[in-house]
Amino acid sequence: MQRILYSLLIISLLCSCSATNIKKIKKETQQTLVAPLFDNQFLGVFIYDPSSKDTIVQYNSKKYFTPASNTKIATLYTALKILPKKIPALKYYTTVDTVYIEGTGDPSFLHSYFKDSTVLKFLQPYHHIKLHLNNFDAAAYGPGWAWEDYDAYFQPERSPFPIYGNVVSVFKKDSLTVIPPFFKKDVKELLAPKAREHYQNTFYYNPDKKDTLETPFMVDSTLVRTLLEKAINKKINLVNTFPKVEKQILFSVSTDSVLKRMMAVSDNFLAEQLLVLVSTTLSDTLSSRKAQDYILKNNLSDLKQQPRWVDGSGLSRYNLFTPESLVHVLLKMYHEEPQERLFNLFPVGGVSGTLKGSYAGTNRPYMYAKSGSLGNIYCLSGYLLTKSGKTLIFSFMNNHYKQPSAEIKKQMQLVFEKLRDNY
Repeated sequence: MQRILYSLLIISLLCSCSATNIKKIKKETQQTLVAPLFDNQFLGVFIYDPSSKDTIVQYNSKKYFTPASNTKIATLYTALKILPKKIPALKYYTTVDTVYIEGTGDPSFLHSYFKDSTVLKFLQPYHHIKLHLNNFDAAAYGPGWAWEDYDAYFQPERSPFPIYGNVVSVFKKDSLTVIPPFFKKDVKELLAPKAREHYQNTFYYNPDKKDTLETPFMVDSTLVRTLLEKAINKKINLVNTFPKVEKQILFSVSTDSVLKRMMAVSDNFLAEQLLVLVSTTLSDTLSSRKAQDYILKNNLSDLKQQPRWVDGSGLSRYNLFTPESLVHVLLKMYHEEPQERLFNLFPVGGVSGTLKGSYAGTNRPYMYAKSGSLGNIYCLSGYLLTKSGKTLIFSFMNNHYKQPSAEIKKQMQLVFEKLRDNY
């Protein structure tokens, strides 16, 4: 009996010490958030322990922030819930020697990273190819995208039938190489203020440039048909309507490979097209808005602060999410997906993607998170592994600061390391 009482006393003391320690960590973390560094900016933080269902820190956590690429967390969740294991590459219908095809928004076709040629192999046997492109109900650019970035590699146009990632790649070794080769006649070797003319596919390449230049091209139906004809070396006809039949689906690369690439390098093009892909599973009309409305109504209706969610990538400053809503989405993924799969999709602190140069662990990684950056904005949301074996879910959002982002990240890292080492 005495041994039992003694054991209970020890357990009680340990629990008391643990509770005191956690209380101390909470207080110290909260104090860090009112440091002078954060005085002239808008800061929101929410840190949650899913095992104990305990909120560790909440600071402006119900207020709305511009999330930048943290928006991709919502896009990731949408894709995980809706898309099949492989990317739908085409919808099609065949007769004896004719195939009708329409795009699904698949971004992997002839993309420089995926190098997928599933569509080309599928089309080879057919003598007559009918291409339908009238199923896209979205603008080329998302709401609030910066107009002056029309020639920037990170802002390709959205489209129903992407090809080559909707960019022209130019590099020079012994001679000038242009991919796709169709645009070689449109590339001029000279130094210019912009890499492309605003309203036409005329490109400029600095002859002194050593690396590859990727520049978005303007997309239209005729150009898509021409690029596909060049790739397959066959004549293709554009059609205004698709036969009223049950469509079949051709699948291409694994969905996780696209999700991982989107998250690792914060690829805006992949993020935008993933929402288009989701919409193709919901109806025959390709619409990012349709995908967003569906997931908010059916899977994220329990968000306490409903977001203003206008694009898939976070390029737009119109997006508004709260730290609590991002943690809510992260928590859903944490409960609904195997941890190995989920963590494999996120950049890893000190190891991979956009976090390769920051938040490194000592003996092993401790940070699996998505960063988000725009001018005067840096956000980070994801999963933090503590030395005691706990997983914490967090969202740390900085808006409207003027000091260097490196200073913000340094202060954030102090918070994360204290939690990692002591919680």
